[in-house]
Amino acid sequence: MLSADDPLPLRVERVLVAGVSGSGKTTLSARIGDAWGLRHVEIDALFHGSNWTPRPEFLDDVRAFAAEDRWVTEWQYTSKGTDEILPSRAQLVVWLDYPYRVVRSRLLRRTLGRGILRTPLWNGNVEKPIWRMLTGDPEENILLWQTNTLHKWAERMPGVIERFPHLTIVRLRHPREAERWLRAQADASGVSTAPPKRRSRDR
Repeated sequence: MLSADDPLPLRVERVLVAGVSGSGKTTLSARIGDAWGLRHVEIDALFHGSNWTPRPEFLDDVRAFAAEDRWVTEWQYTSKGTDEILPSRAQLVVWLDYPYRVVRSRLLRRTLGRGILRTPLWNGNVEKPIWRMLTGDPEENILLWQTNTLHKWAERMPGVIERFPHLTIVRLRHPREAERWLRAQADASGVSTAPPKRRSRDR
């Protein structure tokens, strides 16, 4: 497992970004895609149909883009069938293993901002009312979901390493490390990794 300061051992063309909700997977995926010329597939847009219903074509779409040569996406929906499709094709996993205070504050800002502004998301959906997201069913309570899955990736990574030994894994422990890692990639490739304009749909 590599740190922010370790050089990558290969020229990367397929990337997964892992982390708890609120860590910034979508924003980092977009920046990696821009820097390395990879197609960024926002996996939430493939999963959510109208009225927040799961799209029946989801796994077929995941298989289709995973079969392509160059892409970056968020590693999510592992319980929905992506856990064999994506890591078997990926070359690099960027793991955002940030402190609780960082991911909690990011998730609160995102959730409140979307709820107040009624920000359009995927396939015509708009964020659910704040009271449902903060006090409703566990499947809708995003803060409870984050709490329950906070240590998911730390628990899963040993198994990922064992099952997919071809993967290079970079573990970033703070947003400052992510910025340092991105700058190192820019220095190595000569391509800017400046952050894009603020994204409202970051997971």
